[in-house]
Amino acid sequence: MILTVTLNTALDITYRVRSLRPHTSHRVTEVVERPGGKGLNVARVLAALGHEVTATGFTGGATGRTVQDALTAVPGLVDALVPVTGATRRTIAVVDERSGDTTQLNEPGPTVTAAEWSAFQEAYEDLVPSVSAVALCGSLPPGVPVGAYAALIRTAKAAGVPVLLDTSGEALRRGIAARPDIVKPNADELAELTGSHDPLRATQDARRRGARAVAASLGGDGLLAATPEGRWRATPPTRLHGNPTGAGDSAVAGLLSGLAEQLPWPDRLSRAVALAAATVLAPAAGEFDRATYEDLLERVTVTGEISAA
Repeated sequence: MILTVTLNTALDITYRVRSLRPHTSHRVTEVVERPGGKGLNVARVLAALGHEVTATGFTGGATGRTVQDALTAVPGLVDALVPVTGATRRTIAVVDERSGDTTQLNEPGPTVTAAEWSAFQEAYEDLVPSVSAVALCGSLPPGVPVGAYAALIRTAKAAGVPVLLDTSGEALRRGIAARPDIVKPNADELAELTGSHDPLRATQDARRRGARAVAASLGGDGLLAATPEGRWRATPPTRLHGNPTGAGDSAVAGLLSGLAEQLPWPDRLSRAVALAAATVLAPAAGEFDRATYEDLLERVTVTGEISAA
C-alpha cells in the first residue's frame, strides 16, 4: 500500500471555450470535473498502474463531498480524507481551444484549525506503519503550519517508511531539512530553493540541504536526478506537443512506485518520464493511455554515471 497526502485537496473544474478574450462573455463548450490536488492526482495514476493506494488529506463542505464521491469510482484507491469545517477549494482551468493555452484560477483552500491539524496528524500516524512509501504533495491550506511537511516526514522516517516530497517555497525549504528520501521540484522551484539556475548545480545543492535524492523536472527535457548512487538524466524520445496539465504529478507517481518497489534509479526515471510524456499526449488533461505509456517506456533515454556521491 502506498500513501499519498494532499493537505489542500481540490475539485478541479475545466472549462473549454472557443477563444478566451478579456472583458467579454464566453459560451463554454465543455465542462469537466474531477478530484484534484497534487496528491490525489498521484494517487489516481498509481491506482491506474495497479498499485493499492490510500489517499489522505483534508476534505470539507459540499465540494469535499463531490471529491469523495468521485474517488469511490477509482479502483484500488482508499479514501482516508479527514473532515474539516471549511469547504474544499475549487480550481478553475479555462482552455482556449483556438490557441491551446490554459488559464488557471486556484482558490486558497479552507482555513484549518489547530484541532483539525492535530486530528490529521493522529490519523496520519495510524496510517504510516502499514504503507510502503509516502508522498507529501502540493500547497498548504491556510492555518496549517509552514513546517507541516517537515513534521510528517519525521513521523514517516521514525516508522521506517520512505518519503517523497513535492511542494514549493517555504514548505519545501522546511521540509527538505527533515531529510526526505526524494524531493521532486521543477526547475523554477529548484532555483527558488537554491538560488542557482544551473540545474545540475542546484540538484547537488538541494541534496546538501537534506534531501537524500533530488529528481528535478525540466519540463519537455525530462528529469535530472542527483542521488547517493549517481547522477542521471532521463529524456523522452521526442519533443512532445500536448497538454502538460498533470504531467508533473504523473512523474511523481512513477518515482514513488519505483521507490516502493525498490527499483534502480534509471528504471524509476524511465517510468516517471514515460508517464509524464503519456500524460502530455492524452486527450484528457491529467490522464494517460496505458499502451502509449508502455511504448514510451521502451524509448526513454537515460544517461549518467554511477558514483558514491
